[in-house]
Amino acid sequence: MKVNAINPATEETIGEWEVSDNSAVKGAVKKAQSAFETWSRTDISERIGILGKASVELKKDKSELSTLITKEMGKPISESEGEVEATLGDMAWFLENGKKSLEDEMVDLGGSRGRIAFEPLGVVGAISPWNFPLNNPFYKIMPALISGDTVVWKPSELTSLVGIRIYEIFNRIGLPEGVLNIVLGGEETGKALVASKVDLVSLTGSTATGRDVMRRASKGLKKVVLELGGNDSFIVLNDADLDTTVKRAVRGRFYNCGQVCSADKLFYVEEGIYDEFVRGFKEITETLKVGDPLDRSTDIGPLVSREQRDTLESQVNDSVEIGAKVLVGGKRSGSRGYFYQPTILTGVTKRMRALREETFGPVASVISVKNAKQAVKMTNESPYGLAASVWTKDENKARDIAKLLNVGTVWINKSGEFRAEMPWGGIKDSGMGREFSRYGFLELVNIKSIL
Repeated sequence: MKVNAINPATEETIGEWEVSDNSAVKGAVKKAQSAFETWSRTDISERIGILGKASVELKKDKSELSTLITKEMGKPISESEGEVEATLGDMAWFLENGKKSLEDEMVDLGGSRGRIAFEPLGVVGAISPWNFPLNNPFYKIMPALISGDTVVWKPSELTSLVGIRIYEIFNRIGLPEGVLNIVLGGEETGKALVASKVDLVSLTGSTATGRDVMRRASKGLKKVVLELGGNDSFIVLNDADLDTTVKRAVRGRFYNCGQVCSADKLFYVEEGIYDEFVRGFKEITETLKVGDPLDRSTDIGPLVSREQRDTLESQVNDSVEIGAKVLVGGKRSGSRGYFYQPTILTGVTKRMRALREETFGPVASVISVKNAKQAVKMTNESPYGLAASVWTKDENKARDIAKLLNVGTVWINKSGEFRAEMPWGGIKDSGMGREFSRYGFLELVNIKSIL
């Protein structure tokens, strides 16, 4: 079955792709199983040498890939170019540090020796999202292949054209047949991949999808790595550098049209500076330009799909009906495309969807709190536990607060910074397992004790 790829800014068809049925998924997994026998025994230095060529090919395709990302998912062209650069940086770290991350460890057992070996696990079923259609696949695929695993990968159905281009890059570097395989489709293709004979499922997606994947994977006792949704807190204390904090709040909420799992979404501001923070946040937000994402003067492009826009719109409308106030925005923008104005809500309470649910779009909820203790309490009451940030000139106080926050990552006087050296992932409804860093590599291997 052929499916059209839609430009979310114009609603025009920009290409098509064919859905992989259950038979195609099984065939891809079988190829990966066969390739694993040789690839897992290939020396890691040789694997890294082959995979290093992908960086060269990606650099060659930077301009075309950036444009395709913008056309297919809607982020401004400068952000698409930034995604390519970030991907190249992550790849460089994986290639430089993969071998060291997987070296055997020797243990003195008092009269005898122990060895901890990190061996290839098998076939990884990777399912990546649409919001970072280049970066996320690479930081699933590269560590798995360096580790000696083979991969069957399903990109999001909303960014399959980007997925096809990524697959073409790997085909150009001389990767042995079956080491990396691609299957295309939506929910049914994903279910077929999880139910297949893969050894591990790595998903970045919604919490609901993560639960479904975990349930299906449990039938085969497959390991899962789940990077799921987030409703991240941005905690502003009275002594914060307000100018810097407000500018970062705007960037942290509206980057990629707010479609980031770890975006700053809930702004808990101590009451002493609440009014000043809101005033500054509003002033900058009102200057943001919504429009054609290929225009370099555009700050915010469209949401990725009509469904995504409609969900966000209903979250805002439902919250306003029971008392939330729209300070800026709060409605669609333009007559064509899936645009929504950057929006700031105040008066948000726990009863409202804007606080209870993850708002995956350009909507910020600003909440006044008496003190840091209340902000921590409200953050920890959330079912999510991906990330949070703390803004204060007192770094000792910030570190104390960081210890109290039940999340996977805490930023101090910054937010949204990802480093390949640092593990990434959440707890509670934000998932389990880690990506990036040595800890991400260790999710992908059999940790074998030899005594």
